[in-house]
Amino acid sequence: MANLESHIAWRYLFSKKGHNAINIISGISVGAVAVVTAAMICVLSVMNGFGSLVEQMFSEFDPVLLVVPAEGQTLRTDTAPIVSLYAREDIEAISMQLEQTALVRYKDHQMPARILGVDSLFTRTAHMNAIITDGFYSVWDGAFDRAVLGRGLAAQIGINAHFTGALHLYAPQRTGQINMLRPDKALRHEYAFIAGTFAVNQLEYDDQLMIVSLPLAQRLFEYDSLTATALRIEPKAKSPISNLKSQISKILGPGYKILDRYEQQSDFFQVLHIEKMLTFLLLVFILLIASFNIIGSLSMLIIDKRDDIRILSDMGASESMIRHIFLLEGWLISSLGTLSGLVIGVLLCLGQEHYGWLKLGSGSDYVISAYPVLVQATDVLLVAAIVLVLGLVTAWYPTHKLKIEK
Repeated sequence: MANLESHIAWRYLFSKKGHNAINIISGISVGAVAVVTAAMICVLSVMNGFGSLVEQMFSEFDPVLLVVPAEGQTLRTDTAPIVSLYAREDIEAISMQLEQTALVRYKDHQMPARILGVDSLFTRTAHMNAIITDGFYSVWDGAFDRAVLGRGLAAQIGINAHFTGALHLYAPQRTGQINMLRPDKALRHEYAFIAGTFAVNQLEYDDQLMIVSLPLAQRLFEYDSLTATALRIEPKAKSPISNLKSQISKILGPGYKILDRYEQQSDFFQVLHIEKMLTFLLLVFILLIASFNIIGSLSMLIIDKRDDIRILSDMGASESMIRHIFLLEGWLISSLGTLSGLVIGVLLCLGQEHYGWLKLGSGSDYVISAYPVLVQATDVLLVAAIVLVLGLVTAWYPTHKLKIEK
């Protein structure tokens, strides 16, 4: 019986109707569903592309795992749990970093900046050569302290990698007594020479960060050589990140937090997730409006096939069977539109990925020249499921109102 219902519904979908307008409306219904489905695939894929692009930028600088204190600003690297991490065979490198805010001055220009002191293993946890835009990476040249600045920070101070003057760093005295008669003595002072600039294309790095040697930062902020604000961990290539994170968490206990790259940039990825969800809901609403074409198409088809309905009823077809035929008809319209939209959307995304049809702009201020896309199977399946469910719901209404005339 189900095969008979499907066969009749399939014939009704492609057969010539009594009124040509029904064929046109059916075609419009399929086209509307296809266009919105393709748009959903394209929009979600572009948002995935931007998210992947920014994630890649962050990954050039952010470590795979970051250990920070659960409370307070600093941690000691000579405690037994942390010392035990250095003996693990699944860890490639552990780098200490000390980050605080200080005043940076170059001649008449000055502004606050985040000073990041790093040790010699820093470059094994960050791909600095990939993000250097001018000069080179160096925090100590054997004779003088060097500094690598975010491109935006360097521009605001009025300096570039080829300047030879010293950068002066000032931080409030953290220990000891402050002489109220000489408040200038309450500031710690260090200096460094610029070696290069970098760009992650994120304001929190490019406009605020200055990388110096760990000893310089420890002197400036009055910490000893065993004090840091975080540990950067680079696992070995074949080490599962989730397992390593869980094991380190058990070793260190509740006094520390172990952050992966998503957690280090949780605010950004949460905003991106919310934007994607809101965009998806907006497109679903547009799809719902487009699906109302199916109601009109089915309603007119039911009117056109009144004689067929009467004949089927006289031949013993039940009311539920006849309703099911037209329900399948509506679902077939939705399915045809869904399949067409998925194919069009995926092909457009693949074409954009390989050929870059849509450009971001003609200037050089963009990180990439064309809109990035990343088609995810979960998005395709989710869109297909949503479209088919909405198609079934909208097809149910006119078939539910169907009355069989005896």
